[in-house]
Amino acid sequence: MVRLATATAYIIGCAAVASVSAFQPSAHRHAVGARAPTALSMSTTVSPPADSDFKSESAKKQIGNDSFLNQDLMARAQNGPGKKNDERLKIGIVGAGLAGMVAAMDLADAGHDVEMFELRPFVGGKVSSWKDKDGNHIEMGLHVFFGCYYNLFGIMKRTGSFDTELRIKEHVHTFVNEGGTLGALDFRFPIGAPVSGLQAFARTEQLGIPDKIDNALRLGTSPIVRALFDFDGGMDMVRDLDDITFTEWFTQLGGSRGSLDRMWDPIAYALGFVDCDNISARCMLTIFMLFAIRTEASVLRMLEGSPQTCLHDPILKYLDERGVTVNTSTGCREIVYDTDEDGKPTRVTGIKVGPKDELKEFDAVVCALDVPGIKKVLPQSFRDNFPMFDNIYNLDTVPIATVQVRFDGWVTEMEDDARMMDISGDQSDGRGGGIDNLLYSADAEFSCFADLAVTSPGEYYKEGEGSLIQAVFDERAFSRSEEQIVADCIDQLHKLFPSSRKLKCTWSNVVKLGQSLYREKPGQDKYRPRQATPISNFFLAGSYTYQDYLDSMEGATRSGLMVADEIIARADGPAGLKAQSERANASREEEGERAAESGRKLKIPFFAS
Repeated sequence: MVRLATATAYIIGCAAVASVSAFQPSAHRHAVGARAPTALSMSTTVSPPADSDFKSESAKKQIGNDSFLNQDLMARAQNGPGKKNDERLKIGIVGAGLAGMVAAMDLADAGHDVEMFELRPFVGGKVSSWKDKDGNHIEMGLHVFFGCYYNLFGIMKRTGSFDTELRIKEHVHTFVNEGGTLGALDFRFPIGAPVSGLQAFARTEQLGIPDKIDNALRLGTSPIVRALFDFDGGMDMVRDLDDITFTEWFTQLGGSRGSLDRMWDPIAYALGFVDCDNISARCMLTIFMLFAIRTEASVLRMLEGSPQTCLHDPILKYLDERGVTVNTSTGCREIVYDTDEDGKPTRVTGIKVGPKDELKEFDAVVCALDVPGIKKVLPQSFRDNFPMFDNIYNLDTVPIATVQVRFDGWVTEMEDDARMMDISGDQSDGRGGGIDNLLYSADAEFSCFADLAVTSPGEYYKEGEGSLIQAVFDERAFSRSEEQIVADCIDQLHKLFPSSRKLKCTWSNVVKLGQSLYREKPGQDKYRPRQATPISNFFLAGSYTYQDYLDSMEGATRSGLMVADEIIARADGPAGLKAQSERANASREEEGERAAESGRKLKIPFFAS
């Protein structure tokens, strides 16, 4: 015990006094259908969008170093745009994921007519859920809410779901190792950040003392420490680390392989479904910067039940009350646009949707899609004429498989076999046995997992049944058959929880998503597009678009708010989107009249000589 206390004090001291200078970062109208992506070589210097690329002052607050500390963003999301435009735009939104629905909320509140089009029969995008024929709730991914999801929490407050549909968890991040031993980052401490974080890393059972010391030395020379007294300087250092992997950064000045294997890899897989050898150092350090600065950032919440019921249905009700039409099973098949005399796209006039290619005309169009979705729908001429669109094709994605397995007992209950086997009576509202939190493991192929019957019991607990483990496998297992993935999941759960071998699996399901999050590998940040595009009335949204957060629910929410702000800022005035639309329509009518008149003049009677 004395040795542990001494080591803890030493580690905290190392992190507190290490010099941040020890590390310097290595510094005529067309309708065009979807085309297969092509390689287009462009010798242009690419850099992330700057503050000057945004017209809306509100959108600017979502980027830059201040956005990480700006808790007022929650109030902005909760209260709406705070403005009604003088002009009423007709706006089409392609995609009804979080980004699209959040954008629709703001645009409707600003006084616009909004219509949404979603390819799937349900909304939610990568946060979708639905019921199978037997009434089981099926999900794509495991959805956890970090305490720094300020914008998403604001949206949930706005729709009335924050206080009723989220379950806060103990301020502990738990690692489950083979054989049932547990490690943790326990952030519970009388003093908040950064001390709570420092002591969590110092006291964790997940690492031995040599790895803890190496860990402290590396973190002590990181941008995180500089940010404690110079946040802008620390964040600028983090931004400069997008071109190297976390492993490269971590091992440059003392970080050990043991720390990577036993602690950092599970976290990297949970964040982006890739390991430390492949994930951008910027991505990892961004989230830990927030953990260091904000005590609440590392607090986890999970939904009371399914995403559809707890997150999406309140948003859909909000949209319905404001006259927004949401068309499901109605994908965008073509983007219709005008060109100038050189064939360069100038403005989007509408989209063709559904199996009958129905033309829908709009004053502005938002494509709120994921990476594979936007790649399919962008016309080739957009790529040929604007590098911003072509850069999107440099973004890669990662495949995942979400596995759900239900048992006749409580898998994560390891202290009491009788409790593990007891599924009698009403054990709703989180009263089931086992661990009520998100779990990580360095000894399994699933990046993170949880027992939803305990963590989100509202719709996942079934009386007379036990655990519903939901685990997310990354690309290491994606190519296997669904039957094999289920078998591997059960086998690996038994290795983590040996007592669970006494239990039987009663039901299982696998959802494969071949292209999920964009791959957070080095060098990708500069390819993320801003929400306003070079085509004045065509906009983008989605967690892959540029905002200072990860590809996540919070990132999607930020992008939805930003694209709405950009449209609202451009709607009014003689050069606004409405005026542009009216001029374009008038010009098109005049052109039609001239063409008709020309046709009449050229018509020759059949009897003329």
